Amino acid sequence: MSYVPRLKAEYKERVIKALTEEFSYKNVMQVPKLEKIVVSKGVGAAIADKKLIDYAVEELTNITGQKAISTMSKKDVASFKLRKGMPIGVKVTLRGDKMYEFLDRLVTASLPRVRDFNGIKANGFDGRGNYNLGITEQIIYPEINIDQVKKINGMDITFVTSADTDKEAKSLLGELGLPFKKN
Repeated sequence: MSYVPRLKAEYKERVIKALTEEFSYKNVMQVPKLEKIVVSKGVGAAIADKKLIDYAVEELTNITGQKAISTMSKKDVASFKLRKGMPIGVKVTLRGDKMYEFLDRLVTASLPRVRDFNGIKANGFDGRGNYNLGITEQIIYPEINIDQVKKINGMDITFVTSADTDKEAKSLLGELGLPFKKN
């Protein structure tokens, strides 16, 4: 028998029923689902030191369990001494089982390690059912060894859903375990 991530099984068993009752969908295919998670990290200091991109790729690969790629600048910016094609960031796009595993680790292990944590803000939705979350320190992840960190920096996590509205997306992400602040 093949392995199924815990959150994926929970989505199929519990979340679909809960969302169908809440929004009274007529068909199971109308229920929104999580399509992908994009984890990205800007490394502006990489203009001066090229090794910082390699460290960032290694860190993001350890955190997500999937090989990260470096992103290149699209144009020249003279005031930042930036040339077109220079590596200035790192990103990973997670889908399928790795996406559910990452979300599970984020909710159960990483977010509780944030200092003075009392939930994530609910104003990160873009109007089309996608949610953006910023994390200020990468050391909240248990996969990161604090002694080997060269520089503490944050990352952006984008949750792309098939929901049409922000309300549906918030219900989906809340059912999957993201701890939104109570207003």
